[in-house]
Amino acid sequence: MKSIKCYFNVSGHFITHKKSAKMFEARLVQGNLFKKLLESVKELLNEATWDCSDTGIQLQAMDNSHVSLVSVTLRADGFDKFRCDRQLAMGMNLTSMSKILKCAGNDDIITMKAQDNADTVTFMFESPNQDKVSDYEMKLMNLDAEHLGIPETDYAAVIKMPSAEFQRVIRDLSQFGDSLMISVTKEGVKFSAAGDIGVGNIKIAQNSNVDKEEESVTIEMQEPVSLAFACRYLNMFTKASCLSNQVCLSMSPEVPLVVEYNIGEIGHVRYYLAPKIEDEDS
Repeated sequence: MKSIKCYFNVSGHFITHKKSAKMFEARLVQGNLFKKLLESVKELLNEATWDCSDTGIQLQAMDNSHVSLVSVTLRADGFDKFRCDRQLAMGMNLTSMSKILKCAGNDDIITMKAQDNADTVTFMFESPNQDKVSDYEMKLMNLDAEHLGIPETDYAAVIKMPSAEFQRVIRDLSQFGDSLMISVTKEGVKFSAAGDIGVGNIKIAQNSNVDKEEESVTIEMQEPVSLAFACRYLNMFTKASCLSNQVCLSMSPEVPLVVEYNIGEIGHVRYYLAPKIEDEDS
């Protein structure tokens, strides 16, 4: 399978200079969003760098096989308190970070703090009534993170649909084969998989006339598009269904699929997956 890296041009790192008395602090009353976000990326990424600046927090990393890319944006104005005196790159083991976040209650307020030049980050969890406060310190890592420039693309087809429905489609069709074909026409979107036991097809038509907006299916199409992707990765992407009621799929020939979930009102996570080439066996 083609490495996803070849689809993006490489851009620069965050540059860090050593100065004293600077710090980073991000407080999120809806701390559960942090927990859900970690659960949705930790299977793809063992470790990653959180890049912090005065505009917010970003993470960008490729999975170990370089087939998919994860991009997270958390805007500063989405936090209840946000301070970042200068650009800071915090390399973290995401498995360790997930273990720490599991110590937070679902209703806890989560604060992430780091002093300038520090080799640790502190997570503070406060119960809603403030009667319990816990803090955990985690060692930071020096990761050689490569930032890829993701070009703005005018996609041939953009599908918005309920995230639970997308998760169910991927789960059901994964039983038929390793590859999933996604085909978009003016009639709707068709998901197909074939394997030893047979063939599975699921067709979903546009439906924007439902009472609840999160249950609608909308398709913006400039041209029909049909691409195959690895089910294994799509299944891992759908772990982010807990973040948002809707998922957005953006497709064009010969470029990576984008699977996007909003993270509450604070930002988004985007997964990029290189398409399978027709003559590949994998």
